[in-house]
Amino acid sequence: MELTLERVGKVVGAQTWLRDIDLALKPGAVTVLLGVTQAGKTSLMRLMAGLDAPTSGQVRVDGRDVTGVPVRERNVSMVYQQFINYPSFKVFDNIASPLKLRGEKDVTARVKALADRLHIGQFLDRYPSELSGGQQQRVALARALAKGAPLMLLDEPLVNLDYKLREGLREELSQLFAAGDSTVVYATTEPAEALLLGGYTAVMEKGEVLQYGPTAEVFHQPASLRVARAFSDPPMNLLRGQAYEGRLTLKGGLVLALPAPMAAVTGPLTLGVRAAALRTTARPGDTALAGTVQLTEISGSDTFVHLGIAAGDMVAQFTGVHHFSLGEPLTLYLHPSHVYLFDGDGGLLAAPERSLLAGVH
Repeated sequence: MELTLERVGKVVGAQTWLRDIDLALKPGAVTVLLGVTQAGKTSLMRLMAGLDAPTSGQVRVDGRDVTGVPVRERNVSMVYQQFINYPSFKVFDNIASPLKLRGEKDVTARVKALADRLHIGQFLDRYPSELSGGQQQRVALARALAKGAPLMLLDEPLVNLDYKLREGLREELSQLFAAGDSTVVYATTEPAEALLLGGYTAVMEKGEVLQYGPTAEVFHQPASLRVARAFSDPPMNLLRGQAYEGRLTLKGGLVLALPAPMAAVTGPLTLGVRAAALRTTARPGDTALAGTVQLTEISGSDTFVHLGIAAGDMVAQFTGVHHFSLGEPLTLYLHPSHVYLFDGDGGLLAAPERSLLAGVH
């Protein structure tokens, strides 16, 4: 399905929920809607599905205007944060229902294959009420995948699952989406989830689409400070400075050499540094950032160190479990080739070359 939004807006009372959105989804691909809670992701998906009508603009499917066409007249499947299943059907029949409606063959084999991939094969003879919330959500996912609708909308479908299962299912869903023909729209608040799903990403904030394109491209080339903030976890380190004669002077007198293409730039700039670009050992050409440890967090297999330096506060991300004491002096090192630069209006001026970012996420 080719889904196109043209200048779509949604106003409710005195509030603008969506603002002049132009978006042409890539047919048969995954598009991630990435943004914080209340960025407009769910409102936009409801317009795509036909559950709501826009206040302005048009929604087109394969070139046809479907702006006023209700959801019951569209072939769409949708999975919400809160699972929705048929309570009187056992798990098998919940998943099988769209297959039976289409008169599909080998229903049993297809249901079992989907159930096994979503780790609910052992629950096929139970009712939804006999399952945990996470298990019920996987039933809803399996039924949506079984429907095989040309447009599949998933509104943070994994948010209520435990961490380990969520990680595994992300990879499974990527494979399932790739094997199907549906145009998939997947809403999430997590940048890591967008990167794992790949495809295309639309970064949203306050009812606007800030940037849309291939996920890796949007991540490595954020068009603005707003995109860089939204598509970074932990948040990108941002420090203000003044550029002059090929150097950027930050608060506290810290000076960094600007990348060669930026040598002629003068005036106020914002320096952006991803947490994973910072190191505790120096390499040739590095700039030293001396500071004091303010907080250490261990999350999964990564350690996050919050450091106070003269130019401001920074966070560094290290693979593995590391121990730092509160108040301990610590020097981090940064190479100028790993920095982002934004102009006074927040537009991107320079980004690291992709080849230089191997291992930096």
